[in-house]
Amino acid sequence: MFREIVNTPNPTEETFDKAEELLETELRDESPLRHRLSVELDELRSLAAAK
Repeated sequence: MFREIVNTPNPTEETFDKAEELLETELRDESPLRHRLSVELDELRSLAAAK
């Protein structure tokens, strides 16, 4: 589900917020997967802001 959200063409801040909300509701705070996907989400936000 996370991949589907972040792979949308021309993602908006709302798209990133949805992905972040999904991580917060589905994965525990201490989850390594949550940490990895949060870092990836931050990188995607930075790339989208640079466009």
